[in-house]
Amino acid sequence: MNARSLIAASAPADPPADAPLTRSRLREHIDLFLDNRWTIAKFVAAALLLGALYTLFGPRVYEANVLLQVEDADRSGGTLLGESASSALNAKTPTAGEAEILKSRLVLGQAIEDTKLYIEAEPLYLPLVGAWLARGSRELSEPGLLGLGGYVHGAERIVVAQMDVPPELEGSRFLLTAGTRSGFTLTHPKLAEPIVGTVGAPLDVETALGPLHLLVGSMAGLPGAQFELVRQSKQLTLLALQRDLRVIEKGKQSSVMDLSWQHGDRMQLATLLNEVARLYVRLNIDQKTAQAQRALDFLGGELPKLKSQLEQSEEAYNQYRNQNGTISLDDEARNALTQNVTLQAKLFDATQKRLELTERFTARDPSVQTIDAQIAALRKGLGTVELSIRRMPQLQQNALRMQRDIKVNTDLYVALLNSSLQMRLAKEGRIGNVRVLDPALQPEKPIRPRAAIAMGLALVAGLFAGLGAVLLRRSWRATVASPAEIEAHTGLEVYSTVALSRRQRLLDRAAQHGLPGVHVLAMQHPEDPALEGVRRLRTALKFALPGARNNRIMVSSATPGAGKSFVSANLAVVLAAGGRRVLLIDADLRRSSLGPYFGLAPRNGLAELLLGEIDEQAAIHRDVLPQLDVLASGMPPRDPTGLLCGEAFARLLERLSQRYDTVIVDAPPALLASEAAEMAVHMGTLLMVARAGDNELGDLTQSIKELRHAGARFQGVVLNALDARQRYYGSYAYRYGAYRVRAHAYPALAPPLAAPGTAGAAA
Repeated sequence: MNARSLIAASAPADPPADAPLTRSRLREHIDLFLDNRWTIAKFVAAALLLGALYTLFGPRVYEANVLLQVEDADRSGGTLLGESASSALNAKTPTAGEAEILKSRLVLGQAIEDTKLYIEAEPLYLPLVGAWLARGSRELSEPGLLGLGGYVHGAERIVVAQMDVPPELEGSRFLLTAGTRSGFTLTHPKLAEPIVGTVGAPLDVETALGPLHLLVGSMAGLPGAQFELVRQSKQLTLLALQRDLRVIEKGKQSSVMDLSWQHGDRMQLATLLNEVARLYVRLNIDQKTAQAQRALDFLGGELPKLKSQLEQSEEAYNQYRNQNGTISLDDEARNALTQNVTLQAKLFDATQKRLELTERFTARDPSVQTIDAQIAALRKGLGTVELSIRRMPQLQQNALRMQRDIKVNTDLYVALLNSSLQMRLAKEGRIGNVRVLDPALQPEKPIRPRAAIAMGLALVAGLFAGLGAVLLRRSWRATVASPAEIEAHTGLEVYSTVALSRRQRLLDRAAQHGLPGVHVLAMQHPEDPALEGVRRLRTALKFALPGARNNRIMVSSATPGAGKSFVSANLAVVLAAGGRRVLLIDADLRRSSLGPYFGLAPRNGLAELLLGEIDEQAAIHRDVLPQLDVLASGMPPRDPTGLLCGEAFARLLERLSQRYDTVIVDAPPALLASEAAEMAVHMGTLLMVARAGDNELGDLTQSIKELRHAGARFQGVVLNALDARQRYYGSYAYRYGAYRVRAHAYPALAPPLAAPGTAGAAA
């Protein structure tokens, strides 16, 4: 078995060529989210906290509504009015049109003016919790927050009856401070000086920006309490009200309209809706009254004419009867008279209807053409009746025409007289076809915020924010996730994967504090699963070292924190435990970390040896562990690059290589220290260490490229700190499990060494 086959056997099997294409993306994302579940949980917890704060302290929004009914013609006084008058006064407008009337400037503009909706006046509450405390308070509070400002949190209230400010100050905040004996002080950043006034007394001041008028109707607050006053633009207030006011029809063609509005002030909410309903009803009544007055004016001019025509026709008939005596009409004449009168009445109605239609439509409109056809048919019928009358004796013809004139004039006069009386009743009674079914009531409970909805939305928002943060972090930093990703991006083989060790944190802490003893995982916890990866690396190097040009192994990384010192120390211990004579050199003169792991002092090391201050016998710590010597870094020199790039270091490596089976050099990070490239050319085997989930693929690729440009020859990469509990390892994912060693399965394991030089090493 050659080295490459052994390395392939120690690493996971390569996925098929189409594995990245056929692998379920959903499975990858689920694994990624499960690995970052605590990050997502933090976002969810933060969102739920914000949702709870909003539910408790957020502004309350209330809703109220008014029900209005637009009655049909036959339900709005149809028994009092004549047919033509009723159709004129009670022509029903579609509900959509009524909704537009309700939201017109004519109605809403006056309602805003009557309720002073453009004036916003409220106490200056404590930040965040002031409004919440005030909702349950029945007493006035002591103004101020920690003695500063006039913040309140009690039952303070203010009513501003009138407020007019210069246009430049509209929409900005005025601050009103309560004083003694109903006095107050009004301030604004753009006012030259404070304005003093009294509750209940009009305040008129000429400022540099224009006149200011203020009338505070009432105010409840201790001296020093402050109130916020804002005078909004009437036009902007109207536009906002038109946008927020909802008018919908309750049911299909029910003629019942629901007028609703949402606002934070319960009292102002009900007041405005009732005012809008009152103005709308009054507008409808005024419209009907105006129509009745116009009809009365018309009838007032027509009634005398019809009365005169009726009197003339009666007088002419009486004279004719006096001259010719009583004339008796036969059945044919009476029938002709009835038909003639009926047709005359229908022709009159049709003519009136055509006049109404021509006011709205042209002569080509289908409705106008239809009424024209009816008029033509009625005239044709009158012509037929007239022809039958001409065939009668002359005496009967004359009597029939006179009786017809009397009948027609009498019917018209009576109809117009009744219409006139009904119009007068409509005008005096102020009757409309719109009425209020349910007035607006002051709401008791807010519609927002609702705890269940707020918390549900917060949960969903937090969940999506957490998922998005995880995906963004993953896409923002292309970190190392799996051996296959390293092989795909760098072209190097991954010699081994080292699992993340939880015990190593304690050892790192002991080394940082300078505690005595050996703090290497392979000695203290030889059963740790992370060491299986180091042992696989030892096996792979066993077959790779014979083909190398020397027995020196350089261990480096792209950036700090990858765990190169961890891999170097534990690899040295594992190789020594296998019977090889090993020398571990700490060549990171900038940031030494190997010495504390073995309990060695920082001085008298590689730096002092290269400077000629000490010899090899004093610099190398013999038998730190069985078969393992350590050359610490020594005190940090001024020019570490010059020491490691000189001939003295190269000659030292040559001498030491002859005394040991394996020389492991812990080098500085390749991207941060230039001496790493200089050292690499003297090494037979070069290993790069990458930390899973931390090092970026770009940094690893760049460091390998720079070392290759210097002439270094790579053998492979070690993937360190791979968390076996995680499920997501990128698009080239495998699933790793921890094959842990049971303590009772190896009862003969040697205990950890208490001090350097003790016999027994980790297997």
